[in-house]
Amino acid sequence: MRTLNVAHSPDADDIFMYYAIKFGWVTTNIKLENTALDIQSLNEYALKGIYDATAISFALYPLIRNDYALLRTAVSFGEGYGPKLIKKKGVKLKRNFKVALSGEHTTNALLFKVAYPQARVIYKNFLEIEKAVLEGESDAGVLIHESILNFDESLEVEREIWGIWQELAIDELPLPLGGMALRRSLPLLVACECEDTLVQAVKVAVNCKKQLSKMLLERSLVRVEEADLEKYLNLYANDKSVSMDEKQLKAVDKLFEIGYNAGFYDEKISAKDFLIPNEYLKDRFS
Repeated sequence: MRTLNVAHSPDADDIFMYYAIKFGWVTTNIKLENTALDIQSLNEYALKGIYDATAISFALYPLIRNDYALLRTAVSFGEGYGPKLIKKKGVKLKRNFKVALSGEHTTNALLFKVAYPQARVIYKNFLEIEKAVLEGESDAGVLIHESILNFDESLEVEREIWGIWQELAIDELPLPLGGMALRRSLPLLVACECEDTLVQAVKVAVNCKKQLSKMLLERSLVRVEEADLEKYLNLYANDKSVSMDEKQLKAVDKLFEIGYNAGFYDEKISAKDFLIPNEYLKDRFS
């Protein structure tokens, strides 16, 4: 049995989408060993090609397209919600305000920098961003993951990244946040089986949400309480996380277009050109 190393974030939606495999709820011909890292580390390691399969920010993908294929599954999109730009209540931000972001290649960083080109950016672990604003290290910060659900009452939302996305995308499209990438050097059959295993894991997780959530909470595998976990999973790990549809693929293409037009990428690409050709399995075994 072939062993692949898989990296994902420690936030609740990634844990939820992966742990059906860890708990043995998915039958597979490959063995997956997992590592949990913050999103900035995941993006940096993807640039170095460290892991066979890895969660990434969608905004990173054009930079690793030659080494990694884009997977259809374990995706997180925002629809009417997403990361939040927060500041202290009553504070008016200057044009060159200092902001804490969760990583250079995150989707929220790309959209933020297009919207606020004069802001002074520092990068922090996403768990440290609220503290950076509270202690005055930065004037503002963009909260991601579970941090968007609850934050200190002395803080307020200056702007939703969803609002920036709507202005830039123009079309009514979901906001592409996190996806999965798989090393291109893997044999195609292994790549197809890996993607299928992850698809089944997300599908089983969504269909057995109550039972899986209970197990994650009992084992202290997530950082949130039961009520917040349910709310968070409804946002970012749901039936639209199983396999990207046409609208989601169009949204990813729009993100790539925005990044290209802003000078973040050297080429404008289409997500469909970089997906694993999973029809190979049907042809091979038909």
